[in-house]
Amino acid sequence: MPRLPNDLIDRAAHHLDGRRVCVTGGCGFIGGHLVDALLACGASVSIIDDLSASTAEHAATLLEADPARVRFVRASVLDDRGLHEAMRDAHMVFHLAAVGSVPRSIQDPERSWVVNATGTARVLEEARRSSARRVILSSSSSVYGDAPGLPRHEDQLPAPASPYAASKAAAEHACAAWSRSLGVETICLRYFNVYGPRQRADSDYAAVIPQTIARLLANEPPVVHGDGEQTRDFTYVADAVAANLLAAISETPARGEAVNIGCGQRTSINDLVKRLSELLERPGLEPVHTEARSGDVRDSQADVSRASELLGFKPTIALRDGLAETVDWYADTAGVSGGDARR
Repeated sequence: MPRLPNDLIDRAAHHLDGRRVCVTGGCGFIGGHLVDALLACGASVSIIDDLSASTAEHAATLLEADPARVRFVRASVLDDRGLHEAMRDAHMVFHLAAVGSVPRSIQDPERSWVVNATGTARVLEEARRSSARRVILSSSSSVYGDAPGLPRHEDQLPAPASPYAASKAAAEHACAAWSRSLGVETICLRYFNVYGPRQRADSDYAAVIPQTIARLLANEPPVVHGDGEQTRDFTYVADAVAANLLAAISETPARGEAVNIGCGQRTSINDLVKRLSELLERPGLEPVHTEARSGDVRDSQADVSRASELLGFKPTIALRDGLAETVDWYADTAGVSGGDARR
């Protein structure tokens, strides 16, 4: 389970203990960590995932350990029957299922749109029919695009620069519409570059941190798109999970509000790669620079004051600590001891 404050687990347990919740995309990176936290809070969890970008390995372990509290439905959120089964008796829905990655959306924009936008509408409709109390959407900082002004704050108009970003903006608008006209409580969490243990590194669309760690562990040079001076606000997965729990227990009226979930600090990709190289003691592996990717934003940084005000959220894991924990997990998974990994 991700490292979370004990008082948050206790508070969430007060609201969720003994209740059933649904996690769409619960076999994914953030979804899997969230499922662990929800089980620790005493909730019963229904997972719906089509496994198109994940595996059922973690869910199978949970099913074996606690079959009375874990239900797994292998289906897409576009599958009405599967969605109905997964959301049966659900008190709350954490909607993480999506086709992620800006580059993937450039390759197949229609699929990103259908799953992320139409899929969200399907989830909202099923939530309305099943009387789920609240839907918490996992959105993305990509909705801001390259609009001027840092840090990003929620009063800035969305300016999506990729099909993925556009689909997430549409999903947010759907949440607001279903709240204001159909009475479904919704909150939209705009994640800023979430990273941590169990994030996939074996995909053409892997995020920069797992991809870089995997290459360094294999004694291969990191790959940097563009000049590497683009900046990101990296958010440890435990903070993203904490935001979901806070959104679940918040007494603030939920009418489709979008809130930034990040650390509030910028780090360049060049600096990130340098830090990872130092952690793994691979100073001689100089990065290889390739062309910048279409749809990528230049700079990103979160203003989390609204999340603090509405949810009581504040980031707790500094980048240096999160990277160290992440590196250790990948080194152990690769069968390399900590000392060997850093030689």
